[in-house]
Amino acid sequence: MRLDAFVDKVLTEGQKYKRTLPWRYIDDPYAVLVSEVMLQQTQVSRVLPRWERFLALFPTLDALAAADQATVLEQWQGLGYNRRALALRRCAEICAQNYGGNLPKDINELMALPGIGPATAAGVRSFAYNLPSVYLETNVRTVFLHELFPDEENVTDKQLVPYIEKTCPEDDPRTWYYALLDYGAHLKSSIGNASRRSAHYAKQSTFEGSRRQKRAFLVREVLAEPGISVDALAEKLATFEQQHAREAISQAEVEDILNDLVSEGFFARTGNTFMA
Repeated sequence: MRLDAFVDKVLTEGQKYKRTLPWRYIDDPYAVLVSEVMLQQTQVSRVLPRWERFLALFPTLDALAAADQATVLEQWQGLGYNRRALALRRCAEICAQNYGGNLPKDINELMALPGIGPATAAGVRSFAYNLPSVYLETNVRTVFLHELFPDEENVTDKQLVPYIEKTCPEDDPRTWYYALLDYGAHLKSSIGNASRRSAHYAKQSTFEGSRRQKRAFLVREVLAEPGISVDALAEKLATFEQQHAREAISQAEVEDILNDLVSEGFFARTGNTFMA
């Protein structure tokens, strides 16, 4: 397919399947950043109510930087991957200290902030500042693979980048990438995820019974009961596992997970008790 025909098709299909999402109608780079971070590995339907609630509680980067960590983590519950909440708060602290409470526009400065990789940085530039960038995430990848590499397997992002650069308009990348996202979302729901043909595709690991689920459980329990002991946490997690017909976890494994959470900055430990 010729690139001009590809662009026309994407804009047409993007308009046809256009989604009305609140972060597309707000002139606030911070609000866009929060949406981009929340949408990393989390479905839009789960993000929508939490994005609005999060911004109501932490309306600016300065407000988030000044917020209590436990409160930020509490508001993140239900989104998964709690590390993103810590990284976002640390990002806000750096912006408050170094950028006057604003979010930088420069791609390298954005990528130097905690929790912001190439796709999130490009998303912020494209959607918050309407600046051209190479924005490559799963829906965008799906469209390029479906339309330009329909019969190929193990397509690398390096192969896609030149096409992304050529098709991204200098004057309005925001509209272009929204069209790609909406058409990509339609393709994934109607014909399946073409991103499986990407060389970088990795199936998400099972959450049920995983160490990640145990970590999430322990984070929730410490948030719900600050100062809770190792013994109490081990008992609660063992009960949770048994209720789900899984083998009870040992206290040694619980302590190992808790030590990881402490080292990552989730908790502070005093003796045998934990607080976020």
